[in-house]
Amino acid sequence: MLHAELPLATRRDFIYYATAGAGAVLTGVAVWPLINQMNPSADVRALASIQVDVSALSPGSQLTVLWQGKPVFIRYRTEEERDEARAVDLESLPDPIARNANLTDQNAAASDENRALDADGLWLVQMGVCTHLGCVPLGDSGDFGGWFCPCHGSHYDAAGRIRRGPAPRNLPIPIASFVDEATIKLG
Repeated sequence: MLHAELPLATRRDFIYYATAGAGAVLTGVAVWPLINQMNPSADVRALASIQVDVSALSPGSQLTVLWQGKPVFIRYRTEEERDEARAVDLESLPDPIARNANLTDQNAAASDENRALDADGLWLVQMGVCTHLGCVPLGDSGDFGGWFCPCHGSHYDAAGRIRRGPAPRNLPIPIASFVDEATIKLG
């Protein structure tokens, strides 16, 4: 009698395992499209890093490019703009943090040296989105010779640091580097 029960128990176990396995596979097939749609689309992946030709910029001029759906300000500053930005007393800044993704210390001081792209401090690359409500500030405007957000009155200086207005933070500096003398890579 013991022999007769063993095949039934084994067959029943097999049916349970087969049903559970089929259910797991079907669940995976049903859930995969939902998970896959959360991956970045091809156009976003293509914009993960871009190279920008800055050879046409002269000191005092700015270029705005679109990167990952957001404006990025690339400014070739004059020596006067750089010197003025470096002369600012860091204690007077509403946001004392550099907010530069290129630095290893994410709490570095918001000095101009910590925000500029190059050692000379003539190149500034920053996101062009106001940190208050996401507006796009106007270049060469405001009370500090940098950017001005006309929506709510935020004033940024020539280093992209908030100086006055409701914006809580400095304009962030994205990952950026020089590929060569005329090309900047974002991302």
